[in-house]
Amino acid sequence: MCYAKGMSIFLRLFAWLLAAAVTLATLGPADWRPHADLGQDGEHALAFVLTGLAFGLAYPRRRWAVAAVAVVLIGVLELMQLWAPGRHARLEDFIVDALTAVAGFALAAMLEWTMSRLRANRGLTNEGPAE
Repeated sequence: MCYAKGMSIFLRLFAWLLAAAVTLATLGPADWRPHADLGQDGEHALAFVLTGLAFGLAYPRRRWAVAAVAVVLIGVLELMQLWAPGRHARLEDFIVDALTAVAGFALAAMLEWTMSRLRANRGLTNEGPAE
């Protein structure tokens, strides 16, 4: 999906700010982390699906590479909790985070595909034969 330059910059800035917020919530004190009524796995899923979606929209031409790097960095982030006071690294958290981030990337790809199909269909109906 090709965006106007301003939208592309906005999406990239938003994605990186979201990644910074997730990092702060993951490594910072537990009382800094926002809490929702979704439970721990639900909170993780929401945070990482939104992050995957944001990065998937921000980097459409490099989506596969960015998704692979994201999964690796999610693992690194989880391991960094071993050295964060009051935090713990759990395999379950890594699995939920990685799978939902990948789901966010897949959602971005589905949105791109849907938009391209709508544009193609609109082009066909607008350029019909003149009578």
